[in-house]
Amino acid sequence: MGKQARIKQVRLGEKLLMIRQALGLSQNELIRYLNLSDEIDRGTLSNYEHGDREPALYVILRYAKAAEISTDVLIDDDLDLPNKLPTLSSRNKPLAIKTTLKRTRK
Repeated sequence: MGKQARIKQVRLGEKLLMIRQALGLSQNELIRYLNLSDEIDRGTLSNYEHGDREPALYVILRYAKAAEISTDVLIDDDLDLPNKLPTLSSRNKPLAIKTTLKRTRK
């Protein structure tokens, strides 16, 4: 763990915006859809889409599940999003996302 800043993904914000647009949702609607109302607000989401901030891993995972893609596609600047992203009308069921992770100790 050096003191240098972590390398940012150049295309992540653009991909997040494309997913939201494909779903046909406003920023506030997407926050509710991804079940993130307690974690982020519209301003934070806007910062993600503009590339000003990077989302936490669990946020990236929720985007990937919503778009039915691997997280690799979001994170890797060399990979493009699929030509056809799912829309809300094309999804045969609502997005099911657990709000908390429970760990068990052994």
